[in-house]
Amino acid sequence: MTRAPIEMRLLPDTSAVESDGSLSIGGCRLDDLAGEFGTPLFVYDERHLRNRCREAVAEFGGGNVIYATKAFLCKAMARLAHEESLMLDVATGGELYVALAAGVPADRCVMHGNNKSDDELRYAMREGVRHVVVDNFDEIDRIERTFATGGGRVRVQVRVTPGIHAHTHEYISTGQDDSKFGFNLANGDALRAIERCRRSNATELVGVHFHIGSNVLDADLLGRATTMMVEFFAPLGLPEITVGGGLGVAYTAAEHAPTMGQWSAVVRSAASGLPAGVEVMVEPGRSIVAAAAVTLYRVGSVKTIPGVRDYVAVDGGMSDNLRPMLYGAEYETFMPSHPTSLRNRAVRLVGKHCESGDVIIDEAHVPESLAVGDLLAVPVTGAYGYSMSSNYNMVTRPAVIFVADGRARIVRRRESYADLTMLD
Repeated sequence: MTRAPIEMRLLPDTSAVESDGSLSIGGCRLDDLAGEFGTPLFVYDERHLRNRCREAVAEFGGGNVIYATKAFLCKAMARLAHEESLMLDVATGGELYVALAAGVPADRCVMHGNNKSDDELRYAMREGVRHVVVDNFDEIDRIERTFATGGGRVRVQVRVTPGIHAHTHEYISTGQDDSKFGFNLANGDALRAIERCRRSNATELVGVHFHIGSNVLDADLLGRATTMMVEFFAPLGLPEITVGGGLGVAYTAAEHAPTMGQWSAVVRSAASGLPAGVEVMVEPGRSIVAAAAVTLYRVGSVKTIPGVRDYVAVDGGMSDNLRPMLYGAEYETFMPSHPTSLRNRAVRLVGKHCESGDVIIDEAHVPESLAVGDLLAVPVTGAYGYSMSSNYNMVTRPAVIFVADGRARIVRRRESYADLTMLD
């Protein structure tokens, strides 16, 4: 079966085929980047990141877009999002620390999380985050205890679980009744939480939040969820509603994702019944960063089992991309030296870890010529790759670089062996 070359729509915005047939991103050849910075390597197209931020701001307004930092966070990414007028969604004290260390004002951060500790709540309240998204009754108790011991009053949105199933993997579905997140709408918990926050001296209730799941490829589903929540929200007399994120991206040629404009259109339509002056906020993460990056690997071994399959092993794996093992996520791959070549050879692309499940792509298609020492690229790895990375097998985490205008800069250095014992 003939398999076409990698589709350019899966690659970062500034991807280009050079005169010798090799691929560049941000004016930097991928083979040169691998030679200079080593592999595995996360290569982010800075122009792509800024383009997606600007699209979101153009569609939803600069004060209404909150970047979901869990998708990918380092100081450089936090600064970039802030420079592009996005607020930052942080779900832990650690994410808040990174955002503040990057120079992002606390009042441009929103604190999430289903199990915020006393320390995390005190930290967020002390620094003055814009608001806290309250997830459960125990958290309201903790906020009130903190207030009673001298903590300031905190602005809150109440997270509501609307009972809607997103068409995505169950592990990243969050809006159904059976969810660890938020206050259930159907059983009345959501209204009880809203009334309690209204009465509490510790909280200033400013809005309602909901999120039905991640990597949703059906814009109409996001619109229907918003319509349902608007009907619940409209009589409450509150000034803000956050409709979450979840906008998906295409990881393979078989997938097609809604645009930022299509998402905003269904949200605007659903929100048309809101009272005048209500702010509608969104929290994109994956749709900002996923397609901005490719991961570069070096082929270390090729094993042919006659009548079974070919295994191609690279120098990374589940330690830099856990999604295939965790969610059954699918990707494509190509050779940066031959991005326009047919990929007629079916192989299983695996990592170097001591796990049979350390599979990056179950059935990858590569050029017939692929051999040990060649460079492979896996696109659309900018979200939940580095942020879920680990030191399993004491493998060091890869470097992360941003490329733009022919220049590359390290934003996260490659870990060394010495780093592995720093906490011992």
